[in-house]
Amino acid sequence: MNVFITGGLGFIGTTLTKRLLEKGHRVTAMERSIKSVRPLPSGVSIIEHDGTKPGAWQKTLATHDLIINLAGASIFKRWSISHKKAIYDSRILTTQNIVDALAAKRGGRATLISASAVGYYGFHTDEILDENTPHGNDFLARVSHDWESAALKAREHGARVVLCRFGIVFGKKGGALAQMAKIYRLYLGSRLGDGKQWLSWIHEEDLASIFDFLIERKGIEGAVNCTAPNPVRNSELTKTMREVLRRPTIVPPVPGFMLRIMLGEFGDVLLKGQRVSPKILVDAGFTFQFPELREALINLL
Repeated sequence: MNVFITGGLGFIGTTLTKRLLEKGHRVTAMERSIKSVRPLPSGVSIIEHDGTKPGAWQKTLATHDLIINLAGASIFKRWSISHKKAIYDSRILTTQNIVDALAAKRGGRATLISASAVGYYGFHTDEILDENTPHGNDFLARVSHDWESAALKAREHGARVVLCRFGIVFGKKGGALAQMAKIYRLYLGSRLGDGKQWLSWIHEEDLASIFDFLIERKGIEGAVNCTAPNPVRNSELTKTMREVLRRPTIVPPVPGFMLRIMLGEFGDVLLKGQRVSPKILVDAGFTFQFPELREALINLL
Protein backbone atom coordinates (compact mmCIF):
# COMPACT_ATOMS: atom_id res chain seq x y z
CA MET A 1 0.00 0.00 0.00
CA ASN A 2 1.17 3.54 -0.75
CA VAL A 3 1.15 5.53 2.51
CA PHE A 4 1.52 9.30 2.90
CA ILE A 5 2.23 10.39 6.46
CA THR A 6 2.52 13.88 7.90
CA GLY A 7 4.70 14.13 10.98
CA GLY A 8 6.13 10.75 10.03
CA LEU A 9 9.58 11.49 11.41
CA GLY A 10 8.55 12.86 14.80
CA PHE A 11 8.41 10.98 18.11
CA ILE A 12 5.29 8.96 17.31
CA GLY A 13 5.76 9.04 13.55
CA THR A 14 9.21 7.44 13.59
CA THR A 15 7.93 4.30 15.33
CA LEU A 16 4.93 4.13 13.03
CA THR A 17 6.93 4.75 9.85
CA LYS A 18 9.33 1.93 10.73
CA ARG A 19 6.40 -0.40 11.37
CA LEU A 20 4.79 0.49 8.04
CA LEU A 21 8.05 -0.19 6.20
CA GLU A 22 8.46 -3.53 7.99
CA LYS A 23 4.96 -4.46 6.83
CA GLY A 24 6.01 -3.84 3.23
CA HIS A 25 4.18 -0.57 2.66
CA ARG A 26 5.71 2.20 0.54
CA VAL A 27 5.95 5.32 2.70
CA THR A 28 6.20 9.01 1.85
CA ALA A 29 6.76 11.19 4.92
CA MET A 30 6.27 14.95 4.96
CA GLU A 31 8.04 17.09 7.55
CA ARG A 32 8.18 20.84 7.99
CA SER A 33 11.95 20.58 8.39
CA ILE A 34 14.10 17.47 8.03
CA LYS A 35 17.11 19.13 9.66
CA SER A 36 15.79 18.62 13.17
CA VAL A 37 14.35 15.11 12.91
CA ARG A 38 15.80 11.78 14.01
CA PRO A 39 17.91 9.64 11.62
CA LEU A 40 15.78 8.82 8.59
CA PRO A 41 14.48 5.25 8.30
CA SER A 42 15.84 3.45 5.25
CA GLY A 43 13.39 3.25 2.36
CA VAL A 44 11.14 6.19 3.17
CA SER A 45 10.63 9.03 0.68
CA ILE A 46 10.85 12.50 2.22
CA ILE A 47 9.01 15.71 1.38
CA GLU A 48 10.09 18.86 3.19
CA HIS A 49 7.14 21.24 3.37
CA ASP A 50 4.95 23.08 5.84
CA GLY A 51 1.60 21.29 5.73
CA THR A 52 -0.29 24.41 6.79
CA LYS A 53 0.50 25.80 3.34
CA PRO A 54 -0.82 24.40 0.05
CA GLY A 55 1.77 23.11 -2.39
CA ALA A 56 2.88 20.45 -4.85
CA TRP A 57 2.82 17.91 -1.98
CA GLN A 58 -0.96 17.78 -2.32
CA LYS A 59 -0.68 16.26 -5.80
CA THR A 60 1.70 13.65 -4.42
CA LEU A 61 -0.68 12.88 -1.56
CA ALA A 62 -3.53 12.30 -4.02
CA THR A 63 -1.62 9.34 -5.52
CA HIS A 64 -1.59 7.45 -2.19
CA ASP A 65 -4.10 4.93 -0.81
CA LEU A 66 -3.63 5.66 2.89
CA ILE A 67 -3.00 9.03 4.48
CA ILE A 68 -1.92 9.23 8.13
CA ASN A 69 -2.05 12.70 9.63
CA LEU A 70 0.14 13.21 12.72
CA ALA A 71 1.12 16.85 12.19
CA GLY A 72 0.81 19.26 15.09
CA ALA A 73 2.89 21.58 17.26
CA SER A 74 3.72 20.20 20.71
CA ILE A 75 1.38 21.09 23.57
CA PHE A 76 4.07 20.40 26.19
CA LYS A 77 5.21 23.93 26.95
CA ARG A 78 3.78 27.12 28.40
CA TRP A 79 0.93 28.35 26.21
CA SER A 80 1.59 31.87 25.05
CA ILE A 81 -0.97 33.43 22.72
CA SER A 82 1.34 32.75 19.77
CA HIS A 83 1.92 29.12 20.77
CA LYS A 84 -1.80 28.46 21.19
CA LYS A 85 -2.23 29.74 17.64
CA ALA A 86 0.56 27.38 16.48
CA ILE A 87 -1.11 24.44 18.26
CA TYR A 88 -4.41 25.20 16.53
CA ASP A 89 -3.18 26.17 13.05
CA SER A 90 -0.68 23.32 12.71
CA ARG A 91 -3.51 20.83 13.17
CA ILE A 92 -6.52 22.39 11.52
CA LEU A 93 -4.85 24.04 8.50
CA THR A 94 -2.79 20.92 7.68
CA THR A 95 -5.89 18.74 7.90
CA GLN A 96 -7.88 21.11 5.69
CA ASN A 97 -5.11 20.98 3.08
CA ILE A 98 -5.09 17.17 3.22
CA VAL A 99 -8.83 17.09 2.62
CA ASP A 100 -8.46 19.52 -0.29
CA ALA A 101 -5.86 17.17 -1.77
CA LEU A 102 -8.20 14.18 -1.40
CA ALA A 103 -10.84 16.09 -3.36
CA ALA A 104 -8.59 15.78 -6.39
CA LYS A 105 -7.88 12.06 -5.93
CA ARG A 106 -9.14 9.91 -8.76
CA GLY A 107 -9.62 6.16 -8.66
CA GLY A 108 -9.87 4.01 -5.55
CA ARG A 109 -11.20 4.87 -2.11
CA ALA A 110 -8.63 6.49 0.17
CA THR A 111 -8.38 6.02 3.93
CA LEU A 112 -7.52 8.97 6.16
CA ILE A 113 -6.34 8.09 9.66
CA SER A 114 -6.07 11.40 11.46
CA ALA A 115 -4.66 11.96 14.93
CA SER A 116 -6.70 13.56 17.65
CA ALA A 117 -6.41 13.40 21.45
CA VAL A 118 -8.32 12.37 24.55
CA GLY A 119 -8.26 16.06 25.36
CA TYR A 120 -11.36 16.06 23.12
CA TYR A 121 -13.42 15.12 26.18
CA GLY A 122 -12.26 18.00 28.32
CA PHE A 123 -11.30 17.53 31.97
CA HIS A 124 -13.19 14.95 34.07
CA THR A 125 -12.86 13.30 37.47
CA ASP A 126 -13.72 9.59 37.83
CA GLU A 127 -16.21 9.20 34.97
CA ILE A 128 -15.21 6.54 32.43
CA LEU A 129 -15.17 8.09 28.96
CA ASP A 130 -15.71 6.20 25.71
CA GLU A 131 -15.99 7.31 22.09
CA ASN A 132 -19.61 8.42 22.56
CA THR A 133 -18.81 10.91 25.33
CA PRO A 134 -19.45 14.52 24.18
CA HIS A 135 -16.55 16.91 23.68
CA GLY A 136 -15.48 19.39 26.34
CA ASN A 137 -15.14 23.17 26.21
CA ASP A 138 -11.56 23.96 27.26
CA PHE A 139 -8.84 24.93 24.78
CA LEU A 140 -7.59 21.42 23.95
CA ALA A 141 -11.14 20.12 23.65
CA ARG A 142 -11.96 22.84 21.14
CA VAL A 143 -8.77 22.15 19.19
CA SER A 144 -9.51 18.42 19.06
CA HIS A 145 -13.15 19.00 18.06
CA ASP A 146 -12.20 21.34 15.21
CA TRP A 147 -9.35 19.02 14.18
CA GLU A 148 -11.73 16.08 13.89
CA SER A 149 -14.39 18.13 12.13
CA ALA A 150 -11.84 19.17 9.49
CA ALA A 151 -10.80 15.53 8.94
CA LEU A 152 -14.37 14.25 8.68
CA LYS A 153 -14.96 16.47 5.65
CA ALA A 154 -12.85 13.96 3.70
CA ARG A 155 -15.95 11.75 3.73
CA GLU A 156 -17.48 14.15 1.23
CA HIS A 157 -14.78 12.98 -1.20
CA GLY A 158 -15.42 9.28 -0.61
CA ALA A 159 -12.70 8.70 1.95
CA ARG A 160 -12.92 6.39 4.95
CA VAL A 161 -11.99 8.50 8.00
CA VAL A 162 -10.67 7.19 11.32
CA LEU A 163 -9.99 9.61 14.18
CA CYS A 164 -7.36 8.30 16.59
CA ARG A 165 -7.77 9.94 19.99
CA PHE A 166 -4.33 9.46 21.55
CA GLY A 167 -3.64 9.24 25.23
CA ILE A 168 -0.15 10.16 26.47
CA VAL A 169 2.23 8.04 24.38
CA PHE A 170 5.04 6.38 26.33
CA GLY A 171 8.11 5.56 24.24
CA LYS A 172 11.83 4.86 24.60
CA LYS A 173 13.27 7.76 22.66
CA GLY A 174 11.18 10.82 23.40
CA GLY A 175 7.89 12.19 24.56
CA ALA A 176 6.68 12.67 28.11
CA LEU A 177 8.25 9.49 29.53
CA ALA A 178 11.79 10.48 28.55
CA GLN A 179 11.42 13.79 30.37
CA MET A 180 9.82 12.15 33.40
CA ALA A 181 12.55 9.51 33.64
CA LYS A 182 15.25 12.17 33.82
CA ILE A 183 13.50 13.79 36.78
CA TYR A 184 12.91 10.52 38.62
CA ARG A 185 16.49 9.35 38.12
CA LEU A 186 17.59 12.50 39.93
CA TYR A 187 15.30 11.53 42.85
CA LEU A 188 13.09 14.54 42.06
CA GLY A 189 9.98 12.74 40.82
CA SER A 190 6.91 13.56 42.86
CA ARG A 191 3.13 13.62 42.80
CA LEU A 192 1.47 16.54 41.02
CA GLY A 193 -1.23 18.29 43.04
CA ASP A 194 -3.44 15.86 44.96
CA GLY A 195 -2.46 12.99 42.64
CA LYS A 196 -6.09 11.98 42.02
CA GLN A 197 -6.15 13.06 38.37
CA TRP A 198 -6.39 10.25 35.81
CA LEU A 199 -3.79 9.63 33.11
CA SER A 200 -4.82 7.76 29.97
CA TRP A 201 -1.67 6.40 28.37
CA ILE A 202 -0.50 4.03 25.61
CA HIS A 203 2.77 2.17 24.91
CA GLU A 204 4.29 3.19 21.57
CA GLU A 205 4.34 -0.40 20.29
CA ASP A 206 0.66 -0.87 21.09
CA LEU A 207 -0.08 2.39 19.27
CA ALA A 208 1.76 1.15 16.18
CA SER A 209 -0.18 -2.14 16.42
CA ILE A 210 -3.44 -0.18 16.64
CA PHE A 211 -2.61 1.44 13.31
CA ASP A 212 -1.95 -2.02 11.80
CA PHE A 213 -5.32 -3.13 13.18
CA LEU A 214 -7.20 -0.10 11.83
CA ILE A 215 -5.62 -0.41 8.39
CA GLU A 216 -6.88 -3.99 8.14
CA ARG A 217 -10.29 -3.47 9.79
CA LYS A 218 -11.86 -1.37 7.07
CA GLY A 219 -15.24 -1.46 8.76
CA ILE A 220 -14.01 0.74 11.62
CA GLU A 221 -14.62 4.44 11.01
CA GLY A 222 -14.95 7.57 13.11
CA ALA A 223 -13.48 8.10 16.58
CA VAL A 224 -11.27 5.46 18.21
CA ASN A 225 -9.70 5.90 21.65
CA CYS A 226 -6.03 4.90 21.39
CA THR A 227 -5.30 4.30 25.06
CA ALA A 228 -4.36 1.34 27.23
CA PRO A 229 -7.37 -0.31 28.89
CA ASN A 230 -6.08 0.54 32.37
CA PRO A 231 -5.60 4.28 32.94
CA VAL A 232 -3.96 5.28 36.23
CA ARG A 233 -4.09 8.14 38.68
CA ASN A 234 -1.08 10.43 38.94
CA SER A 235 -0.33 9.03 42.40
CA GLU A 236 -0.11 5.49 40.96
CA LEU A 237 2.09 6.67 38.12
CA THR A 238 4.43 8.32 40.63
CA LYS A 239 4.60 5.20 42.81
CA THR A 240 5.21 2.88 39.85
CA MET A 241 7.90 5.12 38.35
CA ARG A 242 9.71 5.17 41.70
CA GLU A 243 9.58 1.39 42.00
CA VAL A 244 10.62 0.60 38.42
CA LEU A 245 13.54 3.05 38.53
CA ARG A 246 14.33 2.26 42.18
CA ARG A 247 14.37 5.92 43.08
CA PRO A 248 12.65 6.94 46.33
CA THR A 249 11.00 10.33 46.47
CA ILE A 250 12.99 12.94 48.38
CA VAL A 251 10.89 15.97 47.45
CA PRO A 252 7.31 16.79 48.52
CA PRO A 253 4.35 16.77 46.11
CA VAL A 254 4.27 19.72 43.71
CA PRO A 255 1.42 22.07 44.72
CA GLY A 256 -1.11 22.79 42.02
CA PHE A 257 -0.80 26.55 42.41
CA MET A 258 2.95 26.31 41.76
CA LEU A 259 2.43 24.38 38.52
CA ARG A 260 -0.08 26.99 37.38
CA ILE A 261 2.37 29.79 38.16
CA MET A 262 5.15 28.04 36.23
CA LEU A 263 3.12 26.69 33.30
CA GLY A 264 0.06 28.90 33.11
CA GLU A 265 -2.96 27.37 31.38
CA PHE A 266 -0.97 24.27 30.39
CA GLY A 267 -0.65 23.43 34.10
CA ASP A 268 -4.28 22.27 34.09
CA VAL A 269 -3.35 19.51 31.64
CA LEU A 270 -1.06 18.04 34.34
CA LEU A 271 -3.42 18.66 37.24
CA LYS A 272 -6.62 17.43 35.62
CA GLY A 273 -7.24 14.51 33.31
CA GLN A 274 -9.50 11.95 31.71
CA ARG A 275 -10.27 8.31 32.51
CA VAL A 276 -10.62 6.97 28.98
CA SER A 277 -11.73 3.54 27.80
CA PRO A 278 -10.65 2.12 24.39
CA LYS A 279 -14.11 0.59 23.98
CA ILE A 280 -14.15 0.32 20.20
CA LEU A 281 -10.76 -1.43 20.07
CA VAL A 282 -11.67 -3.85 22.86
CA ASP A 283 -15.05 -4.64 21.29
CA ALA A 284 -13.36 -5.21 17.92
CA GLY A 285 -10.96 -7.75 19.46
CA PHE A 286 -7.71 -5.78 19.60
CA THR A 287 -5.16 -7.32 21.97
CA PHE A 288 -2.88 -5.00 23.94
CA GLN A 289 0.67 -6.16 24.49
CA PHE A 290 1.05 -3.71 27.38
CA PRO A 291 -2.31 -3.24 29.09
CA GLU A 292 -0.77 -2.51 32.52
CA LEU A 293 1.45 0.44 33.40
CA ARG A 294 4.09 -1.50 35.34
CA GLU A 295 4.86 -3.89 32.48
CA ALA A 296 4.96 -0.98 30.03
CA LEU A 297 7.43 0.99 32.16
CA ILE A 298 9.65 -2.05 32.76
CA ASN A 299 9.80 -2.60 28.99
CA LEU A 300 10.56 1.03 28.20
CA LEU A 301 12.85 1.96 31.10
